[in-house]
Amino acid sequence: MKNNLPTRIQGILLVLLATIFWSTSGILINLIYQEIDIPAVSLAFWRDLSTFITLFLGIMIFRPKLLRIRRNDLPWLLAMGAISIGLFHVLWNITVVLLGASIATVIQSNGPIFVTIMAWWVFGEALTSNKIIAVLLSVTGTILCSGIISSGGHPVTPLGIILGVIGALAYGSFTLFGKKLAGNYSPWTILFYVFAFATIALLPLQFGKPIPWPIPPKVSGYFVSLILISTITGFSLYTMGLNRLQASVASITAMAEIVFAAILAYIILNERLDFWQIFGAILVICGVILVSFPNGKIAPVSSAS
Repeated sequence: MKNNLPTRIQGILLVLLATIFWSTSGILINLIYQEIDIPAVSLAFWRDLSTFITLFLGIMIFRPKLLRIRRNDLPWLLAMGAISIGLFHVLWNITVVLLGASIATVIQSNGPIFVTIMAWWVFGEALTSNKIIAVLLSVTGTILCSGIISSGGHPVTPLGIILGVIGALAYGSFTLFGKKLAGNYSPWTILFYVFAFATIALLPLQFGKPIPWPIPPKVSGYFVSLILISTITGFSLYTMGLNRLQASVASITAMAEIVFAAILAYIILNERLDFWQIFGAILVICGVILVSFPNGKIAPVSSAS
């Protein structure tokens, strides 16, 4: 049956679906930490390794040809895995420890700003008023959704801020690298190599650390869900969305993850959802709606084309 949805709307819907699956990650990781004591970096390594093995087995069984890539694309895939996944996971975990989850989330919310500017510079994507307003709405909404206003202060260190900003750049680079590759390969091909290189990047950090075994059955269920639902399904949907959207639009839309994560935390973990968080969620939703209509009445600011 023919799909009559415009390509842009298809991309928006795919990215929104991806953020719904991504938003389960924090819940599942929280549940894992409640059951076992494992360093955050180690959990990131085993998550990436398990994702890589699962993708490898799936591709080898169903479509081995997907493993073929052009040699000149290998550096892009290596950078995407080592920086966008491996480095980001490490910096995110450290920033949360140094600054707290709320402030770390606020710094990470600058990702769409970096992506929008870099996409304008690298890909020649138009820097329109719609995008600028949508970024402002999404970043402001994310700050409010993070709970930083109601959660109280947390010690802020210069090192934490610096690492957080570098982490936000690494987080945004997934969209930029993914946009470069999405039109040439299946999402499964991209994710296979990305998580392979991410695993290699995190491997040196595991030397000397004990293997988390045996794992309680309950934790095994959480971990499998983290791999299949949060990671593989989430990233594959986002990569498919990138093939239909500008990098800046995909990055802004992906901020909806914070909204879904707050809602799930409220439902599953009984975390408080106050007025400012609800208002922040509304701002993020408004940003996503605005960026869905690129040809509105607001005129472009400039164009790199």
